[in-house]
Amino acid sequence: MSLETDKKEFRPVQWLLTGFCLLALGTAALCLVSVSGQPDLVGRALTAREEAEVIARNSPLTDYIRLSPNGDFPRKDRIRKLTIHHMAGDLSLETVGENFSQRDRRASSNYAIDSSGRVALYVEESNRAWTSSSRENDHQAVTIEVANDETGGSWHVSDQAFETLITLCTDICRRNGITRLDFTGNPEGNLTLHKMFSGQTECPGPYLESRMEEIAALVNERLGAR
Repeated sequence: MSLETDKKEFRPVQWLLTGFCLLALGTAALCLVSVSGQPDLVGRALTAREEAEVIARNSPLTDYIRLSPNGDFPRKDRIRKLTIHHMAGDLSLETVGENFSQRDRRASSNYAIDSSGRVALYVEESNRAWTSSSRENDHQAVTIEVANDETGGSWHVSDQAFETLITLCTDICRRNGITRLDFTGNPEGNLTLHKMFSGQTECPGPYLESRMEEIAALVNERLGAR
């Protein structure tokens, strides 16, 4: 067999190897772009000073911070909505933070509230959390996960969690220029539910869903909205 014949037979292998190399380089480049686009504070322990600076940019009600890599940095729309979710369990803020820290879960929220009424921040308000099965909604909404003190059934939440939810929603509205919350039962309102954007979930469960109009009314009363 001639040397020229050997070269011709080897060319498909060369092309295949070249293709694999280019694919690997492209994947690596995308990963670098993704990581480089994240704020330096994401995915690591924060100093006391850094935590204070983060809280100053977000809700002063924040008790715990673990910034998730799962998000868009920054969000692409101004904040004009709130979206309520439930944890589907009585989880601690630390457990939720650990779950959201895992990149392969591809999930996060801006805030969470545990059954004792403590508040966690996982994605700063200036960034979009991956919460509601809707890119459009999440770019406009601050999303809040609420712990359940009842598993199954109506997915009840504690009185402490509910009261903190009202306080947190009021605070978010005030700082972001939302003068009134309206629950319309569909995505057109500025108080929305996860289930409005996905047929695969009943989130936030019957209990919170049944109190959405009350949540809006209580927040509006505190805002002085007419």
